[in-house]
Amino acid sequence: MKLFLSTDMEGTAGVVDWSQARGPATEYEYYRGQLQAEVNAAIDGALAAGGTEFLVNDSHSTMQNLRPDELHGRASYLSGKHKPLYMMQGLDDSFDAIFFVSYHGSAGATGSVLHHTYNPRAIAEVRLNGAITGEAGINALAALAHQVPVVLISGDRTTIDETQPFCPDIESVVVKESVSHNAALSVHPERARELIHDGARRALARLSDIRPPSITLPAELTVRFHGRAFAELACELRGVERREDKVVALRNDDPLQLYRTFVATVFLSRGVSE
Repeated sequence: MKLFLSTDMEGTAGVVDWSQARGPATEYEYYRGQLQAEVNAAIDGALAAGGTEFLVNDSHSTMQNLRPDELHGRASYLSGKHKPLYMMQGLDDSFDAIFFVSYHGSAGATGSVLHHTYNPRAIAEVRLNGAITGEAGINALAALAHQVPVVLISGDRTTIDETQPFCPDIESVVVKESVSHNAALSVHPERARELIHDGARRALARLSDIRPPSITLPAELTVRFHGRAFAELACELRGVERREDKVVALRNDDPLQLYRTFVATVFLSRGVSE
């Protein structure tokens, strides 16, 4: 059984501040260890349910947060900042299931800790077929294209609630309850690992009953930016149209092409904002 793991960091138990999720910093070094432990817990749970092959896509910040020699299950490790398919690089139709580990709420989820969508400096909100979505819902477009089910997600409750409309069968693991953008009530790290391990095992045990993402095609992503300059630049891409001063729409009946176009807008927005 072949598994694809896309890992972020803001959804790790205990993480509530950017200093804990961006290096170099003492706090970051500690919390990257906690992320590593949560990823390994997911792999261990999958191993217990018959998982045999793993690819971990390190998808947070500089995308080089994990220690490859410490990945359980002899997982392959995909790292590095420039990936044409970003958080879903490496996925193809040879995989049996997808895990989203340590994910976070969207830019529109004001009560979720460290909430944002891809580029917090540029993107104010993203909607998928009219519903506010975070990175999990957007990334599910790539999963749909390859007909691979997203079976597990971990993070805060807001993250789970935003994901379920697009992945209704997903096994959800809540490791913290958000209080505000910079506060959350987290379970103990050991408990977080136990929950993720058990969630991964349960997800694969019922894999035959979990469908690929439920996203009506053709699908539309509407992106609201913080400034009009971002919207103007995005419209230089084929298939992107202006809806409002700061809003653009991306529409396609091919979910992978839609995802690719969105990723291209993100890369462009980083060129303006960084």
